[in-house]
Amino acid sequence: METVVLNIETVNLTDEQFYHLCQDNQTWNLERNQKGELLIMPPVGGNSGNREADLIADVTIWNRQSNSGKVFSSSTIFRLPKGGYRSPDVAWIKRERWEALSAEEREKFPPLCPDFVIELRSRSDSLTSLREKMREYLASGLRLGWLINPQQQQVEIYRLNSGVEIINLPAILSGEDVLPGFVLNLT
Repeated sequence: METVVLNIETVNLTDEQFYHLCQDNQTWNLERNQKGELLIMPPVGGNSGNREADLIADVTIWNRQSNSGKVFSSSTIFRLPKGGYRSPDVAWIKRERWEALSAEEREKFPPLCPDFVIELRSRSDSLTSLREKMREYLASGLRLGWLINPQQQQVEIYRLNSGVEIINLPAILSGEDVLPGFVLNLT
């Protein structure tokens, strides 16, 4: 099954309406890109789900030690400042940025771009669509992002105000100055 893309540009859903659409259809994985298209994503299989859980655990363990931010799963939708409602597989936000949000903003779709994201390509994901998603994050202020592509045995590293760096797997990735001291071993 592939992602279904619906053009809803002329519908002009408000933030509140999109939030309620997602709440009323919780069994669907919904996103909306900058172009106003509604994306209905298929669920991932066991291998991808397990890899995603491992990545969340790795970032969470580092974060518990550093106590520097908040970690989010792929169930969290972020309302990006430059448009789009996106759900990264793993997201991290610096504590000060999270705490600056109101209680209502934290409860619904947080109106900010994470500082760090990981997108893990599953077999049903289009590489072109994932790269577009990573560019949306960058346009909205992402500081560091990793697109892990097991199918091509590569990782694409996205940094604010920098070109994309592609490295081959296995690899050891550094959280750089965004996640100081975080290292991910992808062997």
